[in-house]
Amino acid sequence: MQDRTILRTPLCDMLGCELPVLLAGMGGVARWELAAAVAQAGGFAMLGMVREDPALIEAEVTALRAATDRRFAVNLIPAATDPLLLDAQIGRCLDLGVDTFTFFWDVIPAVVRRIKQAGGLVLHQVGSAGAARMAEEAGADVLIAQGVEAGGHVHGRSGAFALAETLLAEAGVPVVVSGGISTGRGLAAALAAGAQGVQCGTAFLATAESFAHDYHKARVVAARGEETVLTDVFVLNWPMGAAVRVIGNSVTQGLGNRLLGHDPARLPREVIAEDGGTALMRFSTDSPMRHTTGNLEAMALYAGQGVGAIRDIVPAAQRLHLMADEAAACLARAAGSRA
Repeated sequence: MQDRTILRTPLCDMLGCELPVLLAGMGGVARWELAAAVAQAGGFAMLGMVREDPALIEAEVTALRAATDRRFAVNLIPAATDPLLLDAQIGRCLDLGVDTFTFFWDVIPAVVRRIKQAGGLVLHQVGSAGAARMAEEAGADVLIAQGVEAGGHVHGRSGAFALAETLLAEAGVPVVVSGGISTGRGLAAALAAGAQGVQCGTAFLATAESFAHDYHKARVVAARGEETVLTDVFVLNWPMGAAVRVIGNSVTQGLGNRLLGHDPARLPREVIAEDGGTALMRFSTDSPMRHTTGNLEAMALYAGQGVGAIRDIVPAAQRLHLMADEAAACLARAAGSRA
C-alpha cells in the first residue's frame, strides 16, 4: 500500500475526507449503500436525489447516517426539478441537518444563496467558465469542472482538463475535475495540474454497492471508451437539449448521425420498462436500477469515456483504494524524478 498522505489537499479538510475523490451524485445509483461505502473508505460521498420525494430523501439520509458518521452531500438538480418539489427537497434536507449540497446544470443563484444563508457548503458542477463564474458569485464553495468525457448528463462541450485549467486560473475556490477519470493516473494528473480532487461516476457505478442494475454494470465492464456516444435523445424528464453520454445501444444506433437536436415534445411516449410500479418510457433519462424490468437494452446506459479502464465489478472501497494507491505511486515517481 502506498503512502496516501501525498494525495491530501485542503479540500479534504473542508469536506472531512481522507482522499480527494468525490462520488458523483448519480440519480438513483448513488443511494445510501454506495455513499456509505465510499465515505467509510475515505472518499467524499454524495446521495443522488434528483427529483426524489422528500420522504425518500429522509429515508436515505437516515440510512446513510446509521452506516457512517462521515460527512456527505445531497445532490439535487434545480433546473430538472419542479420548483415546489425542489423547495420541499431542500427544506427537508435542512430540517434533517444536511449541511452540504451539490448542484448541477443551470446555476440558480437564489438556490445557492438559500444554502449559504443556512450555513451550508455548496459544491457546484459546471460545464463552462461562465457558469463557474456565476456559481462562485452566488456563493459556491467548490467548483466541479465537468468535461464532455463524463457519463450521464453533460452540460458543456470542453474537455475536463481544459475546463479545469481555465477555472484554476480564474477561480478563488477549490476546483475538482470530473469526466472520464476512472484510474489513479487520472487522479494524479488532476492533482499535478493544481486541482484539489476528482469526481468519479462510472468507476463507482460498476461496484457491488451501486444501485444500478446488474445489466448496466455488465455493459460498463464490457464497453470501451469509444463505444460511448453523446446524444440528447434520452431527454424525457429533462429540459430540451440536455445531452447525455451513454454506451451505444439500439436506440443510438437507430439515430444514424442525428445524435443531437431532438425535441422531447416530438418524441413518442412508449412504455418499455417498469420499476416499482412506475412506467418507464423509451427516450426517458431513466437508467435501469436494481429492480427495473423490461427492455433494459433500450434504456439510457450512462458511462463516461474512462469506461474502458473498468474491467470488473468490485466493492467501492477496493476501487477507491486501488485508485488512490496508483495515484500516490505516480506522484511519488514524479517527485523522485525531480529530486
